[in-house]
Amino acid sequence: MQIIVTPQGKHKLPPLPYAYDALEPIISERTLQIHHDIHHKAYVDGLNKTEIKLVEARNNNDYENIKCLENELAFNGSGHILHSIYWTVMSPLGTGGQPGKISTDQIIYSFGSLSAFKEQFLSAGEKVEGSGWVILAYQPAFGHIVILQSEKHQNLTLWGAIPLLVMDVWEHAYYLDYQNKRREYAEKWWNLIRWNEVERRLWLAAKEEIPLTLNENNAPKSREGRD
Repeated sequence: MQIIVTPQGKHKLPPLPYAYDALEPIISERTLQIHHDIHHKAYVDGLNKTEIKLVEARNNNDYENIKCLENELAFNGSGHILHSIYWTVMSPLGTGGQPGKISTDQIIYSFGSLSAFKEQFLSAGEKVEGSGWVILAYQPAFGHIVILQSEKHQNLTLWGAIPLLVMDVWEHAYYLDYQNKRREYAEKWWNLIRWNEVERRLWLAAKEEIPLTLNENNAPKSREGRD
């Protein structure tokens, strides 16, 4: 398996996979441009600066500001990852298709029906305290999908959960178009979901494992003469 490594401090803002006006009338051209070019770029820039500062801290063995740097790493890194996924799981109105077979099976197993999943997802997004995200994620440790709220987007997670579908409910994602009507934004946003991308991400995520118990049959053997 090839591992793609991004050098420290070299993260780049990914281009949008569509034009700025492609998501209208759900998301306006102005909102999308500000969101991508200003807000997402700020996370990328912040992540790069933080990684460089961490390199300097290690080189100088100076960890006086480690608490601040770790917080900045989590905040900016999470913002970059979630925004990058956010752009890919949306498509122009009427082109997103329907949930694929793997997604449908997982939704029915985990939530009972597509309508129940939709209502839980939208309600979770509507009621995130302050700014944050609602995230559909695959949890390899459980073997099924879960819906998570994420306040400040570096908090409230299940370790190892792999994001599949994310809806940004920070005000910069919708306020120009919907003001304080977050639920209206969420319901209209649902029509932008690019389901084949969700299916692809689920298929990739399901190949990973996070064991929660020790399988002694697969444990590394001790070297001769050592415990």
